[in-house]
Amino acid sequence: MAGFDHREEHVDEGMLLIQANLDDMNPEWCSPISDKLFDAGANDVYWIPIIMKKGRPGIMLNVLVNEERLEAIEDVIFAETTTLGIRYMRAACHRLGRQFVTVETPWGPVSVKAGFYKRELVQFAPEFKDCEKAAKEHGVPLKRVYDEARAAFLKLHR
Repeated sequence: MAGFDHREEHVDEGMLLIQANLDDMNPEWCSPISDKLFDAGANDVYWIPIIMKKGRPGIMLNVLVNEERLEAIEDVIFAETTTLGIRYMRAACHRLGRQFVTVETPWGPVSVKAGFYKRELVQFAPEFKDCEKAAKEHGVPLKRVYDEARAAFLKLHR
């Protein structure tokens, strides 16, 4: 996977979906744990609210990772969460070709991520952090920056 050109559509084989159910952990810990999992090589991290046995509310941690990074992910999960065990499921991920394009807005440049399926543009989205930064710096609504970045991208790709 190292050195792979993500501008080309591809399928990543050798992936694992790792899950842990947690009913005794402070949910405020989720964000810093997610950051540590990404730092350890996770491709994706997400949390789902669940109802566990005896009707207890809980959260399910889901981590998508290449098998080669499994040990580093396990280290984070067992050190940072309250789980006593994790599940593994083999997975493959079909990823669109991706390209980043910088567009100009009245509030400065914004990066836009474009997705390509069979070499055709099928979706695009401005980078949230770029839009958020411009909105804060210029005192304009975030959605206005986002919409302007989308419009600027469309002008380039018609």
